[in-house]
Amino acid sequence: MQKFILLLLITFFFQNVSANAQHEQMNHEPTQPSHGSSHQGMRKQMKALYGSYPMTRESSGTSWQPDSSPHEGLHFMKDDWMFMIHGFANVIYDHQGGDRGDKKTFSESMFMFMGQRDFHAGTLGFRSMFSLDPLQGKDGYPLLLQTGETADGISPLIDRQHPHDLFMELAMTYSLPLSDQSSIFGYVGLPGEPALGPPAFMHRLSGMDNPEAPISHHWLDSTHITYGVTTLGYIWNNFKIEGSAFRGREPDEDRWDIEGPELDSYATRLSYNPTENWSFQASYGDIDSPEQLHSDVDTQRYTASAAYNKPFEHGNWQMMLAWGRNNNEPGHHLNAFLWESSIQLKKMHTFFTRFERTEKDELFPEGDPLEGEVFKVNKSTLGYVYDFSKWKQMKWGIGASYSWHFLPNELDPAYGKDPESFMIFARIKL
Repeated sequence: MQKFILLLLITFFFQNVSANAQHEQMNHEPTQPSHGSSHQGMRKQMKALYGSYPMTRESSGTSWQPDSSPHEGLHFMKDDWMFMIHGFANVIYDHQGGDRGDKKTFSESMFMFMGQRDFHAGTLGFRSMFSLDPLQGKDGYPLLLQTGETADGISPLIDRQHPHDLFMELAMTYSLPLSDQSSIFGYVGLPGEPALGPPAFMHRLSGMDNPEAPISHHWLDSTHITYGVTTLGYIWNNFKIEGSAFRGREPDEDRWDIEGPELDSYATRLSYNPTENWSFQASYGDIDSPEQLHSDVDTQRYTASAAYNKPFEHGNWQMMLAWGRNNNEPGHHLNAFLWESSIQLKKMHTFFTRFERTEKDELFPEGDPLEGEVFKVNKSTLGYVYDFSKWKQMKWGIGASYSWHFLPNELDPAYGKDPESFMIFARIKL
């Protein structure tokens, strides 16, 4: 009942936000005929935050995605400002199989509010993102083979996904054009996302419809919520080079607060969009003491990814291949590979899949005979979502996913033989 009430409250909130945005857009249109009288026309007028390219190229933080990617959300104008709001809420029944499995009904959500305006010779912007995931409880939700962070500051989370913080992003941006094809930009966030890894999994089209976090999350995009980030970047044509100083420690178990910044880590990323359908990135991060329970361990992280998007009549297809490597000092050097894909048909049917192969050394707690052992684990997921017609700028949908886990024989006593899991969910999307 609590989950149902929460979904109703989120629905009511989204409905009022979208209604107010529509009202502002309608009031603005008569005085700005050059921007067009349609939502589509306004979208075409919105600029990118960081350079002279389509706004659809921009994803989470300062990361890039293919230019042809759909850009969901509601856009509107107020005076000299252009705004965008976007969000979703899921209510999920989660059943993780095997001897270490568990089940839980929980909700996950995200609400984003962005704005920009011309300021002197450049573009001033802000990005904010919030989540009610702390309502899941400090131990998050069951997810076989997932590791990272803690629920109580004492014990590690194993076979569970931690909840996201209430404040996922509060950032200011400014970009200055140097020519028709080049610009410099700055990004400051508390919290924010440094220039490390591909777009975060809940923002890339290939992965956003899957309600599960990837088990490779802490190899690729776990820094997407970082309490203290400063980024400087340079863009020339379809290339972007950027560097970040940021706090290396991941968020603690208190998911409702804002933690103090400390710029003790750094990262650099090179991005390249050769055509409107392709996006590549390679990045490196030197992360100081990321895990609270292993404060003496630093991590050097390497990532590379390629994303492809193909729009077609009444649909869209996107896929991403990514690799991440964590060199823990002291500790093991561990790799992770991810391939995911999503195809949308007639704005009603979405099919998604994800395959991961990850080297894990945190599957057993301190004191266990297998503590610190490295295991190569594999996971494959298939899923489907059916979206009903839009109602007041919101899409309602129902969906399900099924996962297979392929494990080495040494893990059979702990997990059982190749356990299987599933999720059933309902969602609303703005």
